[in-house]
Amino acid sequence: MPDPGPSPLQSSLPAAAASFGAHILANALAAGVEPAAGAGPVEPSPPSPPALPTGPPVLTPAIAHAPVPVPVPVPVPDGSAAAADAPQPSAAALERILRGPSGLGTESLHWARSEAAAAAGSAPAGPDASGPAAGRPIPGLYHHPVPDPDPVRVEELSRRIKAWALDEVSLYPEDWEDQFDGFSVGRYMVACHPDAPSIDHLMLATRLMVAENAVDDCYCEDHGGSPIGLGGRLLLAHTALDPLHTTKEYAPQWEASLLSDAPRRAYRSAMEYFVQASTPSQADRYRHDMARLHMGYLAEGAWAQTEYVPEVWEYLAMRQFNNFRPCPTITDTVGGYELPADLHAQPAMQRVIALAGNATTIVNDLYSYTKELVGPGRHLNLPVVIAEREKCSDQDAYLKAVEVHNDLMRDFEAAAAELALACPVPSVQRFLRGVAVWVDGNHYWHQTNTYRYSLPDFW
Repeated sequence: MPDPGPSPLQSSLPAAAASFGAHILANALAAGVEPAAGAGPVEPSPPSPPALPTGPPVLTPAIAHAPVPVPVPVPVPDGSAAAADAPQPSAAALERILRGPSGLGTESLHWARSEAAAAAGSAPAGPDASGPAAGRPIPGLYHHPVPDPDPVRVEELSRRIKAWALDEVSLYPEDWEDQFDGFSVGRYMVACHPDAPSIDHLMLATRLMVAENAVDDCYCEDHGGSPIGLGGRLLLAHTALDPLHTTKEYAPQWEASLLSDAPRRAYRSAMEYFVQASTPSQADRYRHDMARLHMGYLAEGAWAQTEYVPEVWEYLAMRQFNNFRPCPTITDTVGGYELPADLHAQPAMQRVIALAGNATTIVNDLYSYTKELVGPGRHLNLPVVIAEREKCSDQDAYLKAVEVHNDLMRDFEAAAAELALACPVPSVQRFLRGVAVWVDGNHYWHQTNTYRYSLPDFW
């Protein structure tokens, strides 16, 4: 399949898109919407080392927000006849709309992003290497190349996250250091959040990403994880994100439990930093998406415990919950602005976010396929499930999984374009572009992380 080139969802242009002119800004202002660019991104003050909760938290959100009326009803594409008859955005409209708004007051909604594809390096990328990245994309996979992330930011973010992991939360023992470095989380997060105003903003996402992976590894996967008793462990860990409100007699025992293991220490610390820099609605949005993630962990764990191989549709349902959704959903906090809660909750926006999470998670299934085959036990991923349930070869199952991903990606882009047409509010436009950039950055990290991933010999 020919490479489609840079995504219209993540491209940035000079400040003059012909059909996204002053009338769009006027419509937004008439609806009572304050453009996100008004005061520019707000730098979060570096939080002091988190302490155990001792009373009602004093929040210092980055951006205050009053409820924003939704300018227009947003149709939800659901495969029904009515949705099929609705006007569909053309490819030109997709490119025009999601390149970003123009006109008075919208300049800071753009961020620099080269449209050139990242050049492949001559050697595999080492852990958080700052030079050009290596790794070839999966043949036939629909994706958009992105430039290598800013090496200065990658290096500084990598230094800071390792210091947090070691010094603040004692996340891992010494013999796990190579695996931590090989994860290349600094490269990952800089690629996914190119509009982050500062390293402090990037650290918000990076701590949460590292904490989520600690829970997955230690509770579910390679480092002592087991489906037996998983529900109890996940519930107690979730209270580090969504605090327990209990009696004075029992509160000290819960507070002590937050320090009892590395995953809970990481969750607690990462969330306290996030709460200090986000609005209450952004923090609650993240908690909700983490509850979704934990429910997906439980479904996969239950299937492992009973040795059940789900139907393909059942597996895809599980993957809508056990997926990357919590990461792109915080793209506004990391960018230093807020997508208002009423706009985030719109069904059409929820569809866009769900499709983005689903597509990026199948990317993980495809790139981690060979890694999981050599791991202990039978690890469910989409190619394995297709091969089992549709009685086809490993190669045919893998290639069909590529097509499933491609369908999800095209549905994501179409849904984002429809929403951008229906709701031309600056914060919506910026959020849609931020999610699209996250999708592309996630693929970039999987493709270039040759420390962790290699492709099967199917071509």
